[in-house]
Amino acid sequence: MNVDGFLVWAEGQPGRYELVDGEVFALSPECVRHAETELATYQELGAAIRAAGLPCRVLPDGVTVRIDASASFEPDALVYCGGGGASTRMQPQSLSRSSSSKFCRLAPSTSIPAPSSSTIFRLPSLRHDLILDTERRTVIHHRRGDGELIETRLISSGDLFLDPPGLTLPVAALFAEP
Repeated sequence: MNVDGFLVWAEGQPGRYELVDGEVFALSPECVRHAETELATYQELGAAIRAAGLPCRVLPDGVTVRIDASASFEPDALVYCGGGGASTRMQPQSLSRSSSSKFCRLAPSTSIPAPSSSTIFRLPSLRHDLILDTERRTVIHHRRGDGELIETRLISSGDLFLDPPGLTLPVAALFAEP
């Protein structure tokens, strides 16, 4: 299935879905810790954008990001920069995803890992992919360097720098309090 067909199909379906290399996957229900971490991350991204005075916006989950003709997914939060209106084509620069915690019950038949960084980085505008490990309170930060190089860092304290676009996030603030 291609993304255009997927978007038409998904609009009439109950639940949420992602398309990975032409294959449809159902998304698992979120647990409370995951939802709290999503909210904290969304709020911190918004605060960092305002503090930096950047022409960027942050969106919560529910927005489908087209990777290419055969892949799309819904990040927990995304930052896009440039342009102004709702009709402006988004150019995501940062994506955030929370990993499941031991307090979530996920049905294995409907649970898939988030698209791999290699899939996500097929999106030319993407500079950062953040995966938040809610159990270890650690951020896995994949960053596109010059060319096609993808750097990976594990960060559990201090500040996380996302440049571009020029955001600073305190790691501890990204996680919901236990």
